Amino acid sequence: MTKKWLAIFSAPVLALLVYLFLSHHNFSQQAALMAVVVTWVAVWWLTEALHLGVTSLLPFVLIPLFGIMKTEEVAMQYMDQIIFLFMGGFFLAYAMEKWGLHKRAAFRIIMLTGNTPSKVLFGIMITTYLISNWVSNTATVMMLIPAVMAIISQKEIYSKESRKNISTAILIGLSFSATIGGMGTLVGTPPNMIFAGMYANQFPTGQPVTFLNWMAFGIPFSLTLLFVCYFILKKMFIPVHHNIKFDMSYIQQQHTNLGKIGYEEKIVLSIFITTVLLWFFRENLNLGFVTIPGWTKLFGNMSGYIKDSTVVIFTSFFLFLIPSRAMIQNRGTAMQANEADPDNLNVESNTSENLLEWKDVARLPLNIILLFGCGFAMAKGFEASGLSSAIAVRLNVLHGMPIVLILLGVAVLVTVLSEFASNTASIQLVLPIIIPLAASLGVNPLLLMLTATFSASLGYMLPVATAANTIVYGTGDIDAKEMMRAGIILDIAGIILLMLFMLTLGNWVYGFKIFG
Repeated sequence: MTKKWLAIFSAPVLALLVYLFLSHHNFSQQAALMAVVVTWVAVWWLTEALHLGVTSLLPFVLIPLFGIMKTEEVAMQYMDQIIFLFMGGFFLAYAMEKWGLHKRAAFRIIMLTGNTPSKVLFGIMITTYLISNWVSNTATVMMLIPAVMAIISQKEIYSKESRKNISTAILIGLSFSATIGGMGTLVGTPPNMIFAGMYANQFPTGQPVTFLNWMAFGIPFSLTLLFVCYFILKKMFIPVHHNIKFDMSYIQQQHTNLGKIGYEEKIVLSIFITTVLLWFFRENLNLGFVTIPGWTKLFGNMSGYIKDSTVVIFTSFFLFLIPSRAMIQNRGTAMQANEADPDNLNVESNTSENLLEWKDVARLPLNIILLFGCGFAMAKGFEASGLSSAIAVRLNVLHGMPIVLILLGVAVLVTVLSEFASNTASIQLVLPIIIPLAASLGVNPLLLMLTATFSASLGYMLPVATAANTIVYGTGDIDAKEMMRAGIILDIAGIILLMLFMLTLGNWVYGFKIFG
């Protein structure tokens, strides 16, 4: 029997054992059955026995089958409003990719940073970081990998040993900074949006997590971690004394090939900036000495109806409505032809299109959307089945333990888990348990949930830890042991930094009142 089939069959067997164990320890039948769903999904996710998207459909079948929730109620979780934020973020990213706006920014930043190994490393890392704030981590690495390989493949400028060390630093820097960049914004990586959706559903009257207050914490933390990562890689792999200078002509040529910034790029950039500004100023912005009222207040009592997802879907419409220059020119040509010959029914060229067409977004990752829905369905199932309450009662033994130790335990657990499972699957499994844990401890659930969410993006050690790691490892220019060596140091540094930021900046941004 293959490992795959062993994983497939072991999941229901293990789930049955969990059910029998919990049934004999005073868990209600529904709570025990919900634990069956979670166990089954967890085993298939962690072993990847089936595609993650396929596994994500299990709760849709099992939760109604076990009588925990109606099918209609489960289905509603698979189309939560936060999924539209995810979709809108991808619409913006696809528009940038289509018209080359992301490449223009990337090549320009790399050109500005210099041509020595340490400067190239910094340029690539800061470029990757900035792009992955908005574009998926995987897409960012795929976009930049040809430019990076063109730089590090200049064998004539350094010895074999120097090349291995420097190329290792730059490739690992590319991968790690993509993952770090995803922490900066609410749309940077799926775990952020999973958290936002789950938190909003479970605590509708709690302090809202907006695009602005996420960035108020996420940008300072992720930028600090980026600089720490840079100095770690520089210290580990780049010699202190060297006279190596890279030929940056490839980057310059690629930038030149893009030509001057075009009409389409300007419009896409304008829509992108407008979206970000609308996100920023949706809610009241308190600057301490003055409060800038959010624009949603213009809608009176209906201001609470508008979310960040509403904003990005609204602005995305303009991407599908505004014509490209080619369409405008073709329409002009058609009008001239019709005026010259009214009997000629001119048909516009097939190349005519708007800034974004549906064919451009048809590759929207359905598997991630299903992962979102699965996590939201399981979180709702925890509540409906009583499993959350049952776990909360049994976690009372932790009451009185210093909150710092609790945070550290959560951070370490999720970081280790995300080394072996995708960060998306990891956070889906952990957040439903974090919610009753916060209840049993009597602490702000936002504190523990945010700690878990950021920790999901701290797994850097293994080539399979993230898609970005897998891509750069696939170049053949990195040893797994070097990635592990750099990754474990960054994991530890990231956990320590996260603790410090949660207890300081997090306390200020979200008002956790950890110290009274």
